[in-house]
Amino acid sequence: MTDIRSPTTENPSVLIPVNPVIEAYMRGLVAPSDHPVLLEMEELARREHFPIVDRLVGVFLATQAKMINAKRVFEFGSGYGYSAYWFVRAVGAAGQVVCSDADPLNMERAEKYLTSVDLWNQVQFHIGMAQDVFSQTEGLFDICYNDVDKGDYPEVWQMAKDRIRPGGLYIADNVLWHGRVAVENFIDVMPGWTEAIVQHNQMIFDDPAFDAFINPTRDGVIVARRK
Repeated sequence: MTDIRSPTTENPSVLIPVNPVIEAYMRGLVAPSDHPVLLEMEELARREHFPIVDRLVGVFLATQAKMINAKRVFEFGSGYGYSAYWFVRAVGAAGQVVCSDADPLNMERAEKYLTSVDLWNQVQFHIGMAQDVFSQTEGLFDICYNDVDKGDYPEVWQMAKDRIRPGGLYIADNVLWHGRVAVENFIDVMPGWTEAIVQHNQMIFDDPAFDAFINPTRDGVIVARRK
């Protein structure tokens, strides 16, 4: 039997879940932005190498939120509001997205961008460690979205899973981690991060209270539905 890991053992970066040509096709199917602010946010990410979810995952997040009629979303790690842009549009005028980020500059940028498209009023943006903000925020959520430092993924899952209403979703980005989760030898960004993501993913799939699936688009997005 061929070892599927052998060509990529030394260089996991060549593990691309979805062929770039297919991703380009999928991107072409997505309707153009209805406001230049989205292009501005994407250009900032390219210019500063800021890790946003990008367009295909943004559309996916919004679709997931609409499918369950989500009205309350918590973001563990919001950056400058790119994912919040998609969630706020999905939850509608009666909805709310609670954002968290440790960098005040990211909140300033998010306010500027989201105000320009009349979405800021539906956002509660808190400066601080996401786990601390979450602990200080009461109630259940329709969606808990995780995009913090990868070493914290297991902790965030443990915190979030009991605060999601039945039928609600836990979503996390970067769960394929550029292929590192599928190879034996890898060069990590930070020590322990790949192991944490592997643990995080297994915990979710082993939890009988949730149905889970990984969408391999971009860097992998896990969606777990609370039964």
